[in-house]
Amino acid sequence: TEPPDLGINMDRLFNPMIRAMLALPKPIVGAINGVAAGGGANFALACDIVLAARSARFDQAFVRISLMPDLGGTYFLPHTVGDARSRALAMLGTSVPAEEAARVGMIWQAVDDAALMDEATALARRLASGPTLSYAAIKQAINAAATNTLDQQLDLERDLQRKAGRSADYAEGVAAFLDKRAPEFKGE
Repeated sequence: TEPPDLGINMDRLFNPMIRAMLALPKPIVGAINGVAAGGGANFALACDIVLAARSARFDQAFVRISLMPDLGGTYFLPHTVGDARSRALAMLGTSVPAEEAARVGMIWQAVDDAALMDEATALARRLASGPTLSYAAIKQAINAAATNTLDQQLDLERDLQRKAGRSADYAEGVAAFLDKRAPEFKGE
């Protein structure tokens, strides 16, 4: 029997999903409860802000079945935890508890298990009522930083800041600051 072509589902499903997540101009909040193993761990790394229950863990389990990380794992790991730690996690299939994942920069925060969904919902609501144009620019710039030179990054920041400075949300943010009130952003 013919061995499976694992690249087919990567091309059809997984890689387009990861690309769409990075291109989405809105922040993606991940809430991890339990074990995020293999592709699940890398799916979490593709989120913009990740909260995890203290009992959660992240496993780069691919090597246990003679595979390698996918769903961007070989991209996200070095960019979040560094080269040496990435290599060890991928090659040893080590499990990383949520608190350690937060400590090494793999995720934003580890929270009490019972509070995970409330915390994630509150965070998503906060982001939804915030300056969404600003979030889109931040996400675009941070995504580009992995491959840009400093000069390219400075130019991108200039261009994105110029665009943001022309928005109604920027005017509202400044007016709210001067009036000492909470801003009401509209994504315009």
